[in-house]
Amino acid sequence: MKETLLLLLGICLLATASIAQLLNSRNLSLEAAKKITAEAIKFAKANNAPGGAIAVVDAGGNLIYLERLDNTFAAAAEVAIKKANTAALFKAPSSKLENSINGGRQALITVGHTFLQGGIPILVDGQVVGAIGVSGSASAQQDEDMANAGAKASIN
Repeated sequence: MKETLLLLLGICLLATASIAQLLNSRNLSLEAAKKITAEAIKFAKANNAPGGAIAVVDAGGNLIYLERLDNTFAAAAEVAIKKANTAALFKAPSSKLENSINGGRQALITVGHTFLQGGIPILVDGQVVGAIGVSGSASAQQDEDMANAGAKASIN
């Protein structure tokens, strides 16, 4: 009886310890990624963007959704994905990293990411759940403005 009680107590302690090791995290759904993209496109149309590729990735930088507007150069899609990936993995706007490189931190170039303006992390309750990247609009600033508009979409 005593051994059985000790065994049950041990199992309970192990179960509690393993539960304590789990983290709560949120994930972007395909529906949320489409909503984020729609907000970026809405901004693009309202501000006469000549085109743009919009990519939404999860917190690990993996592509969830990509949309390329008409008249956008083909490589913009790849650049948008890489900007989003960079923003997700570094948990910071890609422009922050571009500014670091321009400010003399050229060693960042060797890390293997795309440090160009236009990638913005997507936050939910202070947690990075993904990122949006935009490329191919009228300018780097308009890429970032479109990405910011998408990142601000209400997805809760």
